[in-house]
Amino acid sequence: MPKQSGSSMYYTDKKNDESMVPPLVLIHGAGGSHLDWSPELRRLPGARVIAVDLPGHGRSAGSGYDDTLAYAHDVAALLTDLEIPRAVIAGHSMGGAIAQQMGLKFSAQVAGLVLVGTGSKLPVDPTLPDRIISQTEQAVDWLVDWSWGVNAPAEMKARSRENLLKTAPEVMRNDYLACMAFDFRDKLDHITAPTLVLAAVDDQMVKLKFGITLAERIPNAKLVQVEGAGHMFPLEQAGVVAQAILTWLKEQQWTS
Repeated sequence: MPKQSGSSMYYTDKKNDESMVPPLVLIHGAGGSHLDWSPELRRLPGARVIAVDLPGHGRSAGSGYDDTLAYAHDVAALLTDLEIPRAVIAGHSMGGAIAQQMGLKFSAQVAGLVLVGTGSKLPVDPTLPDRIISQTEQAVDWLVDWSWGVNAPAEMKARSRENLLKTAPEVMRNDYLACMAFDFRDKLDHITAPTLVLAAVDDQMVKLKFGITLAERIPNAKLVQVEGAGHMFPLEQAGVVAQAILTWLKEQQWTS
């Protein structure tokens, strides 16, 4: 059920006291919220699933950050608040950068990583942060056009646009500055947690090659390529993504 952490971070928590896998924490991308993860994944059978709204996003207070490590600190603090010693951290796009930060900086709290539509460096149009402030609606329209696959339902794209416009432009701008500053290219081989990489073949925002590089350079990583969707493939191919994550969770030999 929805809750607030001590740091006022909103999250949903689908508990499962009999789960044989670590809790799964879902971190959304730039300008997004926990609604960027499908109900199929937020209610994944056999697992405890926590989906957060980062500070300044969705129902969470705050103003956000221009640094992915600062977001990682807040997620780590939430795990401490919830008395969760170790979790699988799943992140989409900017959330994947936050997950990588956690895999390196907060490794004791990370049982595994699920990196979704992300990379060790995130490609961002350098004019985008300023356009988000000066031409907010046009910038959001551009983001929606580039984020969704050609066959994405119109109502799904419209809902995405509506949700992005609910995020304060300053928060969204800082998110993309955080994406531009992120660079883990020389750190991937230091990530020791078992890692699932999910990448969409038709992703225009973070192309498939970024996912391939993650899977090649993180020591204990597996790559799953998703067909028929764009950058928002966790929603466009919700069933495929949920099943891939569930299968991978069950394949691991988790230790307490």
